[in-house]
Amino acid sequence: MQTEIILSLDNELVQKADRWAKAHSVSLNDAISTFLEQLPDPDQPLVLSSWTQSLVSNLTASGEQSENTLKEEYIDYLEEKYQCC
Repeated sequence: MQTEIILSLDNELVQKADRWAKAHSVSLNDAISTFLEQLPDPDQPLVLSSWTQSLVSNLTASGEQSENTLKEEYIDYLEEKYQCC
């Protein structure tokens, strides 16, 4: 059984998705259906592929490094600004 749904999406997002679907020779409906089929059951833990896990780890590490760098730079700035004598 199939159910028809109506989505309210940004026009640019729909155009981007449509271009992607055409470039991959699939209908937008099939692309969305495939995406939704890959969602885990709500009662099951989310299992990420090894590629996705490494991507998340890299992004997390990059964010932490950037945050630490910003903190260090701000500390240096404050030390220089409030340097005594």
